[in-house]
Amino acid sequence: MDSCRAPRPREVLVINVGDELLDGLRGNDHLVWLGEHLARRGLPVTRAVAVRDDAAAIAREVGAAWGAYDVIITTGGIGPTSDDRTREAVAAALGLGLVASPGAEDALRARFRILGRTVSEADLGQCRVPVGGETLPNPRGTAPGVWLARDGRALVMLPGPALELRPMFDEEVVPRLRQLGCACRGEAYVQVRTYGIGAAPLEELIRPVVPGGLTLTFGTHTGIVDARISSGGSGATAEDICEVARRVRDAVGEDFICTGHACLASIVIEQLRSLEKSVALAESCTGGLLADAFASVPGASRVFAGSAVCYSNDAKMNLLGVPEALLAQHGAVSAEAAAAMASGAAEKFGSDYALSVTGFAGPDGGTDVDPVGTVYLGYCSPSGVWSRRLSVVGDRVQVRRRAVNTALDWMRRKLNKYRVEDLIHGA
Repeated sequence: MDSCRAPRPREVLVINVGDELLDGLRGNDHLVWLGEHLARRGLPVTRAVAVRDDAAAIAREVGAAWGAYDVIITTGGIGPTSDDRTREAVAAALGLGLVASPGAEDALRARFRILGRTVSEADLGQCRVPVGGETLPNPRGTAPGVWLARDGRALVMLPGPALELRPMFDEEVVPRLRQLGCACRGEAYVQVRTYGIGAAPLEELIRPVVPGGLTLTFGTHTGIVDARISSGGSGATAEDICEVARRVRDAVGEDFICTGHACLASIVIEQLRSLEKSVALAESCTGGLLADAFASVPGASRVFAGSAVCYSNDAKMNLLGVPEALLAQHGAVSAEAAAAMASGAAEKFGSDYALSVTGFAGPDGGTDVDPVGTVYLGYCSPSGVWSRRLSVVGDRVQVRRRAVNTALDWMRRKLNKYRVEDLIHGA
């Protein structure tokens, strides 16, 4: 984090283009991702709008916004098909012609040679840019992005596929925004990530250690609560804010996950790597979400031994060796079943540790004692086996996601305790 301060507050507009967004065929993940990554660079989104693949609608938005916003970012609509109209609409809104970019054409032809494809006129249309603009390289796709800067303002056109958009933003757009004087050199804030404490109690706990003048904001998602500390125009340096973040960390105690943006799974994986230990998983109601959390982290294979998704009792018995008598006596959603599933996973995959999840995610199922939203976690370690009961309020998606995060956080805390005991005993 080199600097916490952008030169001045900026007005930022994101225009997401695509019929599929407004027809409910796809979620607007671009806005979520761009919102986070722009805010991290001192450019929080001022306004966002989704428009159809309609040239007139796109042109209206851009024409009204140009001059009123410091940064305008469009996503989608710059490919080779007839419904890709963003490039032409933007040029028309700004009264600019479109010209071919020889460098982009050469890169496109080279890519098509590798792919064994013939370049069409429609393909070459992707290499046109408004007069005064430049193309942004797209090594992961065929549609180059577009960068147009005037009078200290910027308009950026990004492709629709996330696989192309995200690296293009990081590798091409951010350096240009910094050069233009819009974006921070480092991050605009320091984020303290927590789990197990609500936003209001967290604010009450840490507010006394955050000096007046600094800005403190909060974000919550599936049990995780983030506290973001920024200068707020106070003149605080990056070092000042990092020192405040350390005080916040100490005040939070065991609920502290990390400083930054690391996910719970990556924290657990790093803990296991440092201990040179492995983990296996057994899942019922989460149906592989816990395994996906681990597998989504690069390098997880060094510690992640395997996973068994066992919905039926037969699967629990046959794959994990859970005794039939245990299931008959206590049920598949019970502390005893969770513990047996964890032990069975550790044995089956030969791992040092194991986590298990079983529960009633809803909307049906549940009992008077264990209603819908009840989840049992199991944890197997070299020093013993434990289980834990959760009661989660929410729909099926919320119950399953909260179960995954709580299981990961539980293991994080257990591993932290294990390391502390090692230090105490000199291990």
